[in-house]
Amino acid sequence: MEWVGYKVHLTETCEVDQPHLITEVTTTPATTPDDNMLAPIHEKLAARDLLPAEHLVDKGYTSAEVLVAAQEDYGVQIVGPVAADPSWQARTSPAFAKAQFQVDWERKVVTCPAGKESRSWLPNSYRENGVVWQARFANADCTPCTHRAQCTHAKVEPRLIGLQERPQEEALQKRRTQQTTPEFQAVYAARAGIEGTHAQGIRRCDLQQARYVGLVKTQLQQLLTAVALNLIRIAEWLAEVPLAKTRVSAFAALKAAPA
Repeated sequence: MEWVGYKVHLTETCEVDQPHLITEVTTTPATTPDDNMLAPIHEKLAARDLLPAEHLVDKGYTSAEVLVAAQEDYGVQIVGPVAADPSWQARTSPAFAKAQFQVDWERKVVTCPAGKESRSWLPNSYRENGVVWQARFANADCTPCTHRAQCTHAKVEPRLIGLQERPQEEALQKRRTQQTTPEFQAVYAARAGIEGTHAQGIRRCDLQQARYVGLVKTQLQQLLTAVALNLIRIAEWLAEVPLAKTRVSAFAALKAAPA
């Protein structure tokens, strides 16, 4: 009937030649969406002059709005995958996904893969879904098109292309392309370090269990946990204790072994 629980958002450094230290701890109700939290986290980091040039986050924290706002408001580049295009066209080959349509923002015209231009560009009446503009193609172009089955399932209506504002739309499409490249994946691999922080906090400091009731007391517990982990890491770095390597299960090791 009701939910009682909290979520901790941890931010840490990831320089190769320095100890990995937790720089921000933010506690929220468990139901708070992750992508709502980057702006408050960046604001806190900026107040202490700890903003990173790049902030590696998982998919839950990314959206077109976040990619643009973090760069414009704080000068922070968000490095993280965005959600894939959920449309059936993007999941079916050789259908025409939105990324295959060329957008001329100055002319407010969209050109389809068959070379036809949209006939209207109008504001979307329902912007809660993030779509700001709708480009509609003409029936005269869509109805007789030999590629119609690859473009839309509508029996009569032509193809509609929903667009966000230009900065958000371009950032989204650019990231969807980037995140498939080996270069992006190599940079993003460093984000896995925060999973080790979660594991260390849970196993060593019981981070997953709140000892107290209420958001304020739970946040205090998580702050003290972060301080303890930082002290442990500084001590081990000064003692030149090497970082532990990622554990490999027996099955994964067997699978990777040469025949």
